[in-house]
This record gives sequence, C-alpha cells and structure tokens, in this order.
Amino acid sequence: MNRLIAAAGAAALLLAGPAHAALKVGARAPDFSAQASQAGKQFPFKLSAALKKGPVVLYFFPAAFTSGCTLEAHEFADASADFHRLGATLIGVTAGNIDRLTEFSVSECRSKFAVAADPKAAIAKTYQATLAIYPGHSDRTSYVIAPDGKVILAYSNLKPDDHVVRTLAAVKAWRAAHPL
Repeated sequence: MNRLIAAAGAAALLLAGPAHAALKVGARAPDFSAQASQAGKQFPFKLSAALKKGPVVLYFFPAAFTSGCTLEAHEFADASADFHRLGATLIGVTAGNIDRLTEFSVSECRSKFAVAADPKAAIAKTYQATLAIYPGHSDRTSYVIAPDGKVILAYSNLKPDDHVVRTLAAVKAWRAAHPL
C-alpha cells in the first residue's frame, strides 16, 4: 500500500507543473539517426541532414495513441504549415515501434510531419528526456535546434498545452534574426 501511495505521489509531482529540460539553451544537440514515418511512408531520418535545411523542432512524447500525445500531435499538425513557412523541420520521437508510428503518422499527425521510433528510449536518453518513473519512455520535452546544432529552446512539461506555442515562438524569433 505504501508503494502505491508513493507512486501516486510521484506521478502527482510529475503532473503538477513544468519540469526543466536537461539540455540547456546553447548546448549542442546530439546528432541521431532513426527510422521515421510520415504519411504512412517509412524512411531514415538524420538530425544533421535536417539541420542543413534550417531549424529543427524535435519533440519527445511518451506514447503514441494516448490522450495527451494525440492532442499534441493534432496541435503540431495544425501548426505544421507555419513551421514549414519558417523553414523548420518538425519531428516527433517516442519509444514506440515503427509500425505503430506509421499508423500514428497518418491518423494523429495527419500526414503533416514525421515521427520517429526510439527503441528503448536511446535517443531520449542522449537528450536526457526520459520519464523518471518510466525510464524506457520519453518525457514530453520539446527542443528547437538551430542549423548550427545548438539548442535555442528547451521545454519539458507532461501537459501538452504549451509545446506548440513555445516552439513556434522560438522558431519565429530565430527566423526574424536569420531572414531567408
């Protein structure tokens, strides 16, 4: 019973408010490669290749087809044209398998942006973006990475509400300082 109470208390603390992303603004984002899917089509994704095109919005989410992750995917899909106009690449990453994410890319990401599989949360670990109580799962953490590979925004909060607004604002600010 005490374990159950302790687990409930830990979960309540995680849900109570924003945490702090482990990678700080100005840190170099670790390069990674992953199998990704967009619009139901699988392909290899490499961060360094995406950064050659412009800033990258990298968001980690706990699990495909859960309520918060579905809401967040819908919000990113709705804003995807704004990110694209600003020259940003948008990619979601989770510890799910690629077949499940291929389905998620169509139904919840609305074929607007890619999602990548991160088996055993290996990529999330390099970004120190894993859930403390479930280390094999990604935390809900969003990064904006400039083309030089440096983090310009890091935001962690299990609530999906502000991730799109914050990442879009960071990309807009970066673009204002770096016009096309």
